[in-house]
Amino acid sequence: MKHKIITISREFGSGGRTIGKMTAQTLGIPCYDQELIERIAEKSGFTKEFVQEKGEYTSHRSWLVNAFSDHSMQGISTQDYLWTIQKRVILDLAQQGACVIVGRCADYILKDTANCLKVFIHAAMDKRADRIVRLYGETQDAPVKRLKDKDKRRAAYYKFYTDYEWGDVRNCHLALDSGVLGLETCVQLIVRAYESYCI
Repeated sequence: MKHKIITISREFGSGGRTIGKMTAQTLGIPCYDQELIERIAEKSGFTKEFVQEKGEYTSHRSWLVNAFSDHSMQGISTQDYLWTIQKRVILDLAQQGACVIVGRCADYILKDTANCLKVFIHAAMDKRADRIVRLYGETQDAPVKRLKDKDKRRAAYYKFYTDYEWGDVRNCHLALDSGVLGLETCVQLIVRAYESYCI
């Protein structure tokens, strides 16, 4: 592919989704996040809510437990089926032109088929806790517990389907601390890297 793709992986509450949208807007290219969920839902027959939850998170915190759960008599789980659809949709989108793709193991899915600038967004726990309370409100679970649970399940999902460690800086080109740099600076750095990035 001649066009370049930006993939954004992110810790929950780090603002990675917002950074992805802002980056795409700055570059004048599409950002696939909610639109990606909608396309996967349409292709798979699952609801958007199901795709949003099961397309990035395991049902369990351990990838090993997940490997033996929720399988049909034919040996394929609904999550495995969803992964197949998700992979196909991401590959199709990458063929259509330059874009930003948020989450859903896009960095791994496109590693052999596209020019990818792979970005990982992270932030300190206190910064992320403050952000999710402001964005999503209070719940019965403490913010830190919510963050740890989401991160563990996201990491387990990534490990299960890629055999890579989620958040390992050796698997990305840019790792940015949004809590220290701020969202706007992260966007500026990604845009600058994208415009000068060559494979």
